[in-house]
Amino acid sequence: MTTERPETLYEAVGGIEGLRRLSDAFYDAVLADPLLAPVFADFSRTHIEHVAVWLGEVFGGPAAFTADLGGHQALLRAHLGLAINEAQRVRWMELMGAAVDKELPDDALLRRRVMEYFDWGTRIARDVSAGQAGEDLGEPGPTPRWGWDGLV
Repeated sequence: MTTERPETLYEAVGGIEGLRRLSDAFYDAVLADPLLAPVFADFSRTHIEHVAVWLGEVFGGPAAFTADLGGHQALLRAHLGLAINEAQRVRWMELMGAAVDKELPDDALLRRRVMEYFDWGTRIARDVSAGQAGEDLGEPGPTPRWGWDGLV
């Protein structure tokens, strides 16, 4: 008997509710982490919702981040001036891996694809964070999409 996977990663993670749980668990750990808490000095609880909406769009759900929150350009701009270093990026990945293990379904391929996205995305965030607020980032293109085979 073959189990059919949902069409999108968004469906597989449990939709927006699954992504909210993931984001909530992750940021609880981040805000308690001495290496990462300073990066999130301006953190507000709305950040959790924005991250869930972003991930929803990336993983094949509604394009609500683009429609309502400024799209790819806004996400990149939010990282300007944060000066994220590699140690912080690696710690971010460790904490996200723990949240993925806790909150996502027990599906090795799903978890691997989600973590591959986070590895890809955190490298971009680290690189962009070296820039200064207000810097012209050019046109980054549409919000990336991530599926069962990786970047679409």
